[in-house]
Amino acid sequence: MRRYEIMYIIRPTVLEDDRKALIEELNAIFTSRGAEVTNVNEWGMKDLAYEIEKHKKGYYVVIDVLSNDEARIEFDRIVRIKETIIRYLILKNER
Repeated sequence: MRRYEIMYIIRPTVLEDDRKALIEELNAIFTSRGAEVTNVNEWGMKDLAYEIEKHKKGYYVVIDVLSNDEARIEFDRIVRIKETIIRYLILKNER
């Protein structure tokens, strides 16, 4: 199991209830595969450094996970499919 820090940006047009459900759904990808979500940090609505798909703002979420490769690969696959996620980044955390 490795530690990862994952940041993703949700479209600003997503309603609050749908956004909360999406965050829970993405966390469940890890927990259902034996990984542990150690921290969920919602940064909220922020300005983007540059326009992405005609959006100037996005809802930032950063999570820390202790995960196996299977869960990380499945998260990567699901996030690529989701149209509500406009950008994401997975970093291996060595600390």
